[in-house]
Amino acid sequence: MTTPLVAVLDYGIGNLRSAQKALQHVGADARLTEDPDLAASADAVVLPGVGAFGRCMEALREKGLDRVAFDAIDAGKPFLGICVGMQMLYDASDETPGVSGLGVLGGMVRRLPEGVKHPQMQWNTLDQLAPSPLLDGLGEHPWLYFVHSYAPDPADRDEIVATCDYGGPVTAMVQRGVLWATQFHPEKSGRTGLALLANFVAAAAAAPGQGR
Repeated sequence: MTTPLVAVLDYGIGNLRSAQKALQHVGADARLTEDPDLAASADAVVLPGVGAFGRCMEALREKGLDRVAFDAIDAGKPFLGICVGMQMLYDASDETPGVSGLGVLGGMVRRLPEGVKHPQMQWNTLDQLAPSPLLDGLGEHPWLYFVHSYAPDPADRDEIVATCDYGGPVTAMVQRGVLWATQFHPEKSGRTGLALLANFVAAAAAAPGQGR
């Protein structure tokens, strides 16, 4: 099997290299890039994210990487959004009113419920609601690491793969075809997170046009 090329979109905010290194660890040729041509030639694309929704969207648009994300998703490449990278796929966020998201997935990003500590900064278990190839082999209630004060409220509830309990059910993972997004950080989630990323790399390796 040819090693899949995975483009990790570099818009200059947060420790994006940690996602790149985790993907390399599980066998991908993962490259941190802002080059549209490299992303277009990649077998899969990852949009990580740490920080405020509005600033991340601004930086993504300044570098033209919003268009790169659209093109990758439209082309049917395996695509993974992580944390704020997940949130940016939605229409908008309560964190930064007036700033639009990518709108690839319908719904709003909402602040976590009152009565719990903000942010959620802890390991938490997933409650799986639907099958997903990225969760294969992770067990019934895998532990993953979360750092966030906001989470998506998807318009299409059928896209929710897993939730976690934090003052009530919180959207933790969604999928639509070969588009996946996680509110938790797989790159910070030890062996379980690496297993999820390995499943994503396997999906990239099996994608049409792999090894182009």
